[in-house]
Amino acid sequence: MKNVKKNIIITGSSSGIGQALRKYYERKGDAVIGISLADDDYNCDVSDKEQLKVAFDDIAKKYEKIDILINCAGFGLSGAIELIPEKQIQKEYDVNVLGTVYAIQLAMPLLSDKGKIINISSACALFPLPFRAFYCSSKAAVSMLSDCLRMELCKTKIQSTAICPCDIKTNFTKNRQKDFQTNERYGEAIRLSAQRIDSREDKRMSVEKAVKIMTKIINKKKLRPQYVMGTRNKILYQVQKVFPRTWVLKVLTKLFYRNK
Repeated sequence: MKNVKKNIIITGSSSGIGQALRKYYERKGDAVIGISLADDDYNCDVSDKEQLKVAFDDIAKKYEKIDILINCAGFGLSGAIELIPEKQIQKEYDVNVLGTVYAIQLAMPLLSDKGKIINISSACALFPLPFRAFYCSSKAAVSMLSDCLRMELCKTKIQSTAICPCDIKTNFTKNRQKDFQTNERYGEAIRLSAQRIDSREDKRMSVEKAVKIMTKIINKKKLRPQYVMGTRNKILYQVQKVFPRTWVLKVLTKLFYRNK
């Protein structure tokens, strides 16, 4: 039996994983509708609901029904909780959290009876990192949102899942907003800790492998609530369920906090 052509919306589809997912589904012959800030079918900021509504209204006229929504839009922010300006914090949550919420709200009336909502979260939703508080917490919110949505849709055949990717070789690290302002409490820790995390670039998963894993998940007939990518992340995720939180935080601090 031939695969039936699907209508798929991908937010953040002009770069990184979103772009790679778009190319994969286009090669399959699916109709992919891209929403991003640049070089896409609909150029808009997902955190601006009015802009997003205009895009979805047009999508409704052209496609009538959507089979899959992939929420991939997002960006990273690093720095100390007490020092990052409010404007940057607000934008992080507006894009990563509210952008996901708005896309879900606008897509729901268009979803087919067996539609899927794929929320791209992060391993940072599972493990806290020093000087990554706002990114980690925004992605934790996306994962929780996905779980709650799944519960609310329990009487339907619409499925929701959160995929928590590991580090992937994209421009995400390069494009992360880094705020290195410091004081006597942190000294060089903010900058050095960022370098520690960013230094793992050569150990990151290739985009090709990441897309292969993600699409295998998305194409499943029955989705689990959450998928954790990367062997190390899967092990750590299970370990932290067993050991005391204090111990887990001490280990993660030792791994990722640097002040010299």
